[in-house]
Amino acid sequence: MPSRIPVLVVEDEPILRFDIVDTLNDAGFHVHEAGNATEAIEILTQNTGIRLVFTDVDMPGGMDGIKLAAYIRDRWPPLKIIVTSGYRKVTLEEIPAESCFFSKPYDPAWIVSTMHRMLAN
Repeated sequence: MPSRIPVLVVEDEPILRFDIVDTLNDAGFHVHEAGNATEAIEILTQNTGIRLVFTDVDMPGGMDGIKLAAYIRDRWPPLKIIVTSGYRKVTLEEIPAESCFFSKPYDPAWIVSTMHRMLAN
């Protein structure tokens, strides 16, 4: 059996986080979870094998998902990043190159297929 690809979900809404984590686990990913950017950075520092970060834009604390995406790209350039928001439309100019944006509500199957496509490159 192939090893499960480690990914990180950063979402402050527990129900939304549970749903996407469950979907990604079912799709064969090894999912780490964070409720804000501070937790996400701590997890990324401790788990160097994570290959992709799926982050919400609007989160509590001093760093939103767009700032987190920029921080990740600066500190861990190989990581793939998907940004999502239910409150604002994010342009590709606002997020790091080769990142993706999805508006909420999103289709979980489309997230899974996008992750597979991004990780294959």
